[in-house]
Amino acid sequence: MELVQIFRVLMRRWWLIPIPVLVAAVIILPDFFSDSPESGGFNTMLRYTASQVLEAIPEREGDFQDVWLASELTVNAFTDWVRTGRFKDEVARLASENGVTVNTAAFGVAADNARSVGQIFLSYPIEADFESIVAASIDVLQTRNQEYFPQLGDEPANVVILDEPIITIAPPPLADRFGAIIRLGVALLAGIGLAFLAEYLDPTLRTRADLDALGIPVITSIPRQ
Repeated sequence: MELVQIFRVLMRRWWLIPIPVLVAAVIILPDFFSDSPESGGFNTMLRYTASQVLEAIPEREGDFQDVWLASELTVNAFTDWVRTGRFKDEVARLASENGVTVNTAAFGVAADNARSVGQIFLSYPIEADFESIVAASIDVLQTRNQEYFPQLGDEPANVVILDEPIITIAPPPLADRFGAIIRLGVALLAGIGLAFLAEYLDPTLRTRADLDALGIPVITSIPRQ
């Protein structure tokens, strides 16, 4: 019975439902004709290896397994270092020396490693500045690591970038790609809510159930035909 009442309200107030949808459609219409949709910015990945300089390692006999283990531990430590705000601030400071002001809130940095090979994922919304940021990140990684790891002494660890960083365009966020559909859906819900609000504020009595709800007895009724 409640579903029937809901259907009757929607059929009676159907003209109110499209109003918010039409308003939302007019607002988002320019997005469909935009020639330059906003992207999710730009990103790149740095793959590298790292190890302590051999001159700092005592002479030993054997197959140098400890050297490989030390390299893996160095990359592990660098992964944790890159994830900190200190690394991001150091990159921003170095980039500023080259005339690039870095918005650290928009500068994305993530890191991971597979044994002795480290990976750094960088992202930024401005391509021209991002090139300088990537170069500054490599510089910090290669020349400033000893400032954060006292066990390296005064000599920075050897860091080798395995691949030339390639800057790619990141896809737009899901909120941007489906933003228009989401707004139209919200507008449709708003239209349905507007229809029920108008029905609630309308004091007109239309059915016998309306009278029964008010406690008014029905003496008789006139059939439609």
